[in-house]
Amino acid sequence: MEVSIHPLARTLRVQPGDNLLDVLRANQVPISYSCMAGRCGTCRCKLVGGRALVAGPEDSPAPMAAGDTVLACQTTLVESCAIEIPELDDVVVHPAKILKGTVTGLENLTHDIKRVRVGIPKPLDFSPGQYATLQFTPRHIRPYSMAVARGADELEFHIRLVPDGRVTSYVASELKVGDPIRVSGPLGTAYLRRKCDGPVVCIAGGTGLAPILSILRGMLDAGMRNPVHVYFGVRTQADVYGLEWLRELQARHAALHVHVVVAAAGDGDGFRGGVVTKAVADDWAHMGGWRAYLAGAPVMVDAASILLRQKGIDPEHIHADAFHASGV
Repeated sequence: MEVSIHPLARTLRVQPGDNLLDVLRANQVPISYSCMAGRCGTCRCKLVGGRALVAGPEDSPAPMAAGDTVLACQTTLVESCAIEIPELDDVVVHPAKILKGTVTGLENLTHDIKRVRVGIPKPLDFSPGQYATLQFTPRHIRPYSMAVARGADELEFHIRLVPDGRVTSYVASELKVGDPIRVSGPLGTAYLRRKCDGPVVCIAGGTGLAPILSILRGMLDAGMRNPVHVYFGVRTQADVYGLEWLRELQARHAALHVHVVVAAAGDGDGFRGGVVTKAVADDWAHMGGWRAYLAGAPVMVDAASILLRQKGIDPEHIHADAFHASGV
């Protein structure tokens, strides 16, 4: 039985029942991975020929056919098939870790966004734009994006406080400096692609600014000087935050441009009015060759993804991990 690997034009001999990620790693095929348990999404690839089985709930494997996207770590090979792996320049390997951290700082960024800083015993290896799962207590667990670049001995998260949210209510009323916290990760596929040399657009909604800040900081750390346009969309002027960080990054990167878009903008407040996706649509007729990073509510991310594809950005170059509200 064989597995053909595109675009490497390699063919591997395998046995029925082999795990796809194990096969790729054993044959030194470059593939991103982290948790190896189907949670992080990093080992995503495409089945372009043949069939395979993917682990499902209660150990019930689901058959997958040509055209389906699969996670290599959850895929069992059952017949000869063809697999398409992501661009080689995008490969990252950050073995998932669980770190015991301590809350070192709590700060209100807006009326409903809290900045939580977490000291960790050793740096967490991750790519800018990824996220981690925070366990405040056994009952209060939720993923949040890092706002810093990797290598820091302190992580930073921006948490929007949702009314009656189980986890965010705990963060708002009970979490305090000195509390222990467990950090698990990294997770996510919307991480910085360092070998990109074309223009970049970042679209953030609300606390989606956190991973975008991480990506911008990572670009500077990597010496990237690509033209970058950041579109930060919020509902009201009271929801705007992080401008001092964005201005600091602009001072270090001459080709970084920041557009703050406020849906309920008023005369004289200095912000652009309207919806963030319309601002992008108005500014650019064609965006072929661009790379995009999106972060925020699913409805915004979906709308931005559709728009950017219409503007000519390759779907493979649109990177997004939408913020879902379940378990808040």
